[in-house]
Amino acid sequence: MNKQTTVTIFSSIQWLFFIFANTVVVPISIANVFELGPGTTELMMKSSLIFTGLACMFQGWLGHRFPLMEGHSGLLWGLILNLGLSASSIGMSLTSIGGGIASGIILACVITLILASFNGVSLLQAIFTPMVMSAYLFLLTFQLIFIFFEGMFPLTEEGTINVPVSIFSVGLVILVAVLKLKGNKSISNFSILIGLVVGWILYNLIFPNSTTDTAHSFDVTFQLFPLGQPNLEYGIIAVTCFAVLMNLSNTMVSIQAGEKLLNQGRTKKEIRNSIFITTIFTIIGSGFGLVPYTPFTSTIGFLQSTKIYKRTPFLIGGGLLALMGIIPVFGSFLVTMPVSVGNAVLLVAYLQLFGTAFSSLNGKTFNSNTIFRLAAPVLIGVCLMNISPTVFTSLPVLIQPFITNGLIMGVIISIVLENIVNWKKLETE
Repeated sequence: MNKQTTVTIFSSIQWLFFIFANTVVVPISIANVFELGPGTTELMMKSSLIFTGLACMFQGWLGHRFPLMEGHSGLLWGLILNLGLSASSIGMSLTSIGGGIASGIILACVITLILASFNGVSLLQAIFTPMVMSAYLFLLTFQLIFIFFEGMFPLTEEGTINVPVSIFSVGLVILVAVLKLKGNKSISNFSILIGLVVGWILYNLIFPNSTTDTAHSFDVTFQLFPLGQPNLEYGIIAVTCFAVLMNLSNTMVSIQAGEKLLNQGRTKKEIRNSIFITTIFTIIGSGFGLVPYTPFTSTIGFLQSTKIYKRTPFLIGGGLLALMGIIPVFGSFLVTMPVSVGNAVLLVAYLQLFGTAFSSLNGKTFNSNTIFRLAAPVLIGVCLMNISPTVFTSLPVLIQPFITNGLIMGVIISIVLENIVNWKKLETE
């Protein structure tokens, strides 16, 4: 076996673990919030693995053709969780909310397909300007780091931090960071894979009786639209539809970030193909209760960490993930990966995303006036991320999903500022 083949094999396995670690928690958390049975939960998990793996392969083959993970949108994941958790305060059943979400996703997908079919890509590029993209990248970095940092510190039944697991997570972060910064090229490029494997083994040795951090069986119960049958709950439909359409910004940001990192341009046709693939998998996934898909901008951080930019390992990794969903025994094995291990390793990978956000400014400088262009959307968005959604329950129901989502509000503020303020004039004052 030559060196190139060995690198491809290990790179493919690293991609498999990376995609899996970014996927496994999403369907389980949605199923828990919507109080679904174990059989339905397992169907969502299996479907998520299969469709996510296939979506990655199709994007790398026929879509944007970059090694960028296609996965469940963090923006929509947060929105769906918030809507489900607010069911009692809204006065609606979980199935009504779930059905409204399904209707909103389908409506947004139809609108997206129309936009893409009639060259609406130019319109999207006009709305999501470079500064809006930069604000989005900064906000996405903070949101992901918050999620993974919190996941490193699991809670006990008493609601306090599990100290041994937390110390282990911090140690794993340090290990992966040292491998990345101090290791030779081979070790540095595979620091994510090494961290996942070593962390998984050590976790099972140190905490052999821990069961709160893993998931297991793969018995499937089929049910179409498990969150609720599509309905006409107009408020839920409107909020979901708007969020899915806004999610298109992630596609634009991801492709632009990929172009810059890999120094490869993409045509309007390739961008349109990417949007088609994302939309098709989102429609199919909605029937299985899955969160809408999107290219992961955060993959840029992973690529910068591994320095492995070839598509072949990415395509193989996606194929292996789909295979895991098809063959239950393999899927059952992977879902025993401790969540805290995945969170700790991904925290290191996504620290690189801050550099991507910073470099997206292209060395732009700001004065005391123009700094509002970036600071207002980013800092307001971060503030909203750190405020409990419960404090907004006195506001109208339709506004709550927007106000409680710092990423959505930050992007909206950035779009508004870019269209109502003459920043070029302020740059000269």
